Amino acid sequence: MARYESDDNSGAEDTGALRSGRRKAARYGVPVAVVGVAAVTIGLVPALADSGDPSLPKITAQQLIEKIAQSDVEQLSGTVKVSTDLGLPNLGGLESSLASGVAPSESGSSADPTSKLTELAAGTHTLRVAVDGEDRQKLSLMESAAEYSLIHNGKDVWGFDSKSNEVYHGTVGQDGADHEDEVPSTPKDFADEALKSVDDTTSVTVDGTMRVAGRDAYKLLVKPKQSGTTVGAISIAVDAKNGMPLKFTLTPASGGAAVVDAGFTQVSFAKPAASTFDFTPPKGAKVTEGDKSAEGAKSSSGGIKSFEGPGAKSGHDPAKGSEDHKVLGKGWNSIAVIDTGTQGGVPSGSSGGDPGGFLGSLGDQVSGKFGKGMVFSTRLVNALVTDDGKMYVGAVTKDALVKAANSGQ
Repeated sequence: MARYESDDNSGAEDTGALRSGRRKAARYGVPVAVVGVAAVTIGLVPALADSGDPSLPKITAQQLIEKIAQSDVEQLSGTVKVSTDLGLPNLGGLESSLASGVAPSESGSSADPTSKLTELAAGTHTLRVAVDGEDRQKLSLMESAAEYSLIHNGKDVWGFDSKSNEVYHGTVGQDGADHEDEVPSTPKDFADEALKSVDDTTSVTVDGTMRVAGRDAYKLLVKPKQSGTTVGAISIAVDAKNGMPLKFTLTPASGGAAVVDAGFTQVSFAKPAASTFDFTPPKGAKVTEGDKSAEGAKSSSGGIKSFEGPGAKSGHDPAKGSEDHKVLGKGWNSIAVIDTGTQGGVPSGSSGGDPGGFLGSLGDQVSGKFGKGMVFSTRLVNALVTDDGKMYVGAVTKDALVKAANSGQ
């Protein structure tokens, strides 16, 4: 289907207009690349779109981005189907932690969302979501003969694992602390992260229409202009009426199945029943109390709060790095550099604490002006760990990581 509008074909005037539109939607800042999107990556979900493409009024890419940014959806319920195809080996659940970058729960509770929701980084999953404003959200991860639910109701945040009959309880701080360290779980979450990458290194077009979960939607196509990135294209289905992203698909530059795809199979924008967010620990359940401070509540929310995206209100520019890392490059080719402070690189034998060289078997040894190191690869995010203790991470190719390390920065 023909595209409605392309930044590549509309010249400098429309490019300037798109930038102006982005300024109006200030929450979309330049990212550290697409690493934020890859915190939890979701794979191919087939047959989410209904048959037949709807006929809708024409809209420009700028207008569609603004429509997403200005979407005021505060109430919804529905089912989201997600899965993951990072191309990682089956490591008995370890791949989920590696992909998400989230450390195992310190509480030891199977109901703690900081570890439970990392399961979204591998396999196929069905989620039921419900939202009623900023103070009430519920996300349920449906499993075989079991269910995990994460509920935010007022100041209380509850996690419940029906398989183990364990409950995790946290409390949101009275200062209204933002939940910045969230696990993306809906098309909106992923779209917010991806649209942070829209700058002059990006081509943005409206690529026709489609039907998702019975709703008419526009297709926004986001493609890097740069070579060297592992991201091929991102497609976002945007509700034609209210601007809510209904489906998100990220395909790799290497081709093949999508790396990231999350889509509603059913959705309603009616107000959920108040009882949806009620929770009382079942009789006999083991209850673990989390950190009740505002800081602790940030992690205990686990990602069900907010359809605004991490960092939306923080004012922090990730492209500038932070105290513990810096950023090389621009746009989709951005690479985060972290000094781990550990000399010797990745152990490759039993004397190094890695019996049989297990970690070494998962990566490729490389060398250059920087010395020696090892590259660990997925279909989206790659990481180079050098023998002098530095780590280079980004949604870029192995060659790009080696080049960055050779720069001596």
